[in-house]
Amino acid sequence: MLFNETKSKELPTIILLHGGGLSNWALKYVVELLQADYNVVTPIIDGYGENSSNDFVSIEDSAMKLVEYIEQEHNGKVFALGGLSIGAQIVTEALTQSKDIANFAILESALVLPVRGTKALTIPTLKLCYGLIKMKWFAKLQSKYLCVPKTMFEQYYTDSLKISKQTLINTAFSNGTYTLKTNIEKTKTKVLIIVGEKEIGIMRKSANLLNDKIPNRELFISQKMGHGELSMSYPVEYVRIIKEFFAK
Repeated sequence: MLFNETKSKELPTIILLHGGGLSNWALKYVVELLQADYNVVTPIIDGYGENSSNDFVSIEDSAMKLVEYIEQEHNGKVFALGGLSIGAQIVTEALTQSKDIANFAILESALVLPVRGTKALTIPTLKLCYGLIKMKWFAKLQSKYLCVPKTMFEQYYTDSLKISKQTLINTAFSNGTYTLKTNIEKTKTKVLIIVGEKEIGIMRKSANLLNDKIPNRELFISQKMGHGELSMSYPVEYVRIIKEFFAK
């Protein structure tokens, strides 16, 4: 995992993780809104963007690397952690590995319930359809689903060409089989759970499960929005919401 920082560590540190298929460039507008007041760290998850030469292994492996980075570079604790989709899964896992890793955490569209049939159906399908991700027409469909701004499409497509088959398979498998650990009940971090009103049922169930299991938490439902749409399409609103959460 690669770590990019914007400011001095003298400022409160916020670490934000991108979603699957993306890289830290997807956080550009959010970072611009936060960097005056915070040291914003935007890791690049293994297998993606500038870190595509290192295959993604698993959510647990990525969370371990995140925890190690915070221990080594930030004395074991930061002001806030945030993530979208698989980035949110990694942050969730980090909260179970280190109960006092951050004052606040933002989990947007975090899947924490296993998807039935992931091993039997998803992996063979990806092996057969891997070539699709290199086709521009397919990339345009995917970027629309991921709410990638049009100004970022070329960067998204360029990075799509770098994703290895193993990274794609490992990401899909880890994402679809990830299960919330019981240790989440021990976290001391105050957590904001964000889910889109239009997300599929298992995503809304995941948000409700997190809301049930995390002691100090709030649930925010993004009205009329889909998967990851709040931070990707409405960065100003996203930053306003998380700053209000910090203020509480």
